[in-house]
Amino acid sequence: MSIEMLEAGPKGAKVLSVFDFDGTLTRHDSFVPFLRFAFGRREFTRRICRLVIPSLRFVAKGLTRDELKAQLISTFLTGVEAKWVGQKAEEFCSLVWTKLMRPSGLRSVALELESGAEVTLCSASPALLLRPFANRLGVKLIGTELEVVDGRLTGRITGNNCRCENKVLRLEAVYGPLTAYRLRAWGDTRGDHELLAAAQDAHWRHFHPAWRRSRLRLKKVGVQGSAATTQPQPNTEDQQGA
Repeated sequence: MSIEMLEAGPKGAKVLSVFDFDGTLTRHDSFVPFLRFAFGRREFTRRICRLVIPSLRFVAKGLTRDELKAQLISTFLTGVEAKWVGQKAEEFCSLVWTKLMRPSGLRSVALELESGAEVTLCSASPALLLRPFANRLGVKLIGTELEVVDGRLTGRITGNNCRCENKVLRLEAVYGPLTAYRLRAWGDTRGDHELLAAAQDAHWRHFHPAWRRSRLRLKKVGVQGSAATTQPQPNTEDQQGA
């Protein structure tokens, strides 16, 4: 099979359009602002102070990003009712939608839906937080799952943080082999590289201002030794993702 055939996807294949959420469809991260909204300024400040030392360890490379995120979730969400978090997520979505969402991103999602594509969010943020956003967009949702026991969050993640290679694995768990689709993908951080590499149509920081679109080179999945110069390479500080 030629490189051109691989890049085009199977003939007559259904289009699967996958959007990262934070930073791609939104102007900034949503999880920490949600925690501030849900818990209030005083309680948020009290709890976030517990993460100063873990954050310093992360900067010093003594903690991984996934480990720091696990501590954030444990600090804020251990023992909290899942129903309460879901209700707060609905309120948060209504409150911040206009200021948080990128209009160009919303138009792109709408166009993909109108084209008949299967459209999903695929995000490292908790699915419980993003459910109202996915519902309002009218798309499917794949996100980081939080463990719930007897209606309460345990403060632990179920499975893995949905970033990097886990985005591809989670998509395949739902949709089967991605090579069966014409895959279109949008992302903006290092956590999206594997997803973008798997796509025939990869869009890097597509909705960002032009000055934020440096050059991105990706080795295409299934195309031995080829490089995709899909769009701009991020600054080091922006490469990590949630």
